[in-house]
Order: sequence, then structure tokens, then C-alpha cells
Amino acid sequence: MTENQILKLFPEPIFKYKFRDYEKFNKELSKYIYSLQSKDQQGLKRSNKGGWHSENFQLTDQNSIQFKFALKVQEYILNAFQNFGWKIKNKNIRISEMWAIINKKNDFNVIHTHPNCYLSAAYYVKAPTNCGKFEVEHPNIAKKYSFPEIETKNELNLEVASIEIEEGDLLLFPSYLPHKVSQNFSDEDRIVISFNVDIKK
Repeated sequence: MTENQILKLFPEPIFKYKFRDYEKFNKELSKYIYSLQSKDQQGLKRSNKGGWHSENFQLTDQNSIQFKFALKVQEYILNAFQNFGWKIKNKNIRISEMWAIINKKNDFNVIHTHPNCYLSAAYYVKAPTNCGKFEVEHPNIAKKYSFPEIETKNELNLEVASIEIEEGDLLLFPSYLPHKVSQNFSDEDRIVISFNVDIKK
């Protein structure tokens, strides 16, 4: 047998956390998000096919649930920065924008990236069974156009990775990673909060 080493030099991470006290937060966050929807039935059109996309959250009211959520999520953001080996001392690391998406049955989000920021996130406020996986495509598009026939799927030839999600899951990932959310096949709403992270100059 040939002896060899496999040097995996350029990994693309997704940090998956279970948000502490998510049951308590999600109850209040759901109420806030549905109240936004009731005031703006139309919503925005971004990566969502069907579904409802909110305007950016107002994060200035320190007594609001969205402010408390943004404050608590900072520890997870710092953990991701530390795992990357990025400098955090004397850096104004901030959430630049935060919004919500409500996807009903058959709604989904198409492949996209989040330019002009370092990290992006998906937090699951409501995630019923069979509501759709979070999917990431390999960012090296050259790999899609020329490769031999694949006999055995593994992490070295993977083009699309699917992540099972549950309520209270928080995913943090590099903003340049192409990602999408597959179709909601459940009869209940899927509610996701997304946000972007940058460093204020």
C-alpha cells in the first residue's frame, strides 16, 4: 500500500453553536418578527423565493428583544474570530445589519453571498421538522467545470454540503461562502434571523 499524507490546507469553516436560552429568546423574537411582518406585509425581495424578508432590525433600543439578542450573540462572534485567528483586541467588531426571513411551505432561498463583510450568520428561531437544510457551495468555481467522474463522495470532491438544522442553532460562516436554504416542506413557518459582521474603522 502506498504511504501518503493528505494535507488539507484551505478549509472552509462553518461554526455551529446551540444558542443558550434559545427557547426564551425565540418566543420573544418570534413575536417581534411577526409584528414586523404585520406592519409590512410586502417585505423585501432578496435571496428569498416566496416567503417574507424583513427590513433591517432596529438595534438601538436597549430594552428590545432584538438588542438583547444582538448583545448575547457577540460572544459567539468573538469565538468565531478567535477560531479564525483574527485580531480582536482594540477592534470594533460589530453587527452591521440584522434581518429576518419567514419561509412558509415550499419557500426557499437561492444561492448567494454577503459582500463587504467578514462573517454572516443564520439563526433558527423556528425550525420545524423537514423545513429545509442550510446548504453551502464550494467557493472555488473552477472545481465545478473540470473533474473526473466521481465514484465515492467525500470531503475532497464535495461541491455542495448540506447541514441539518434545529431551533436554536446559530451558524456563523465567512461571508464569501455561497449559501442557500432549501425548500420548506413542512406545513409550518421556518423563521431565520440573519446578520452580517464587520469591523468599524
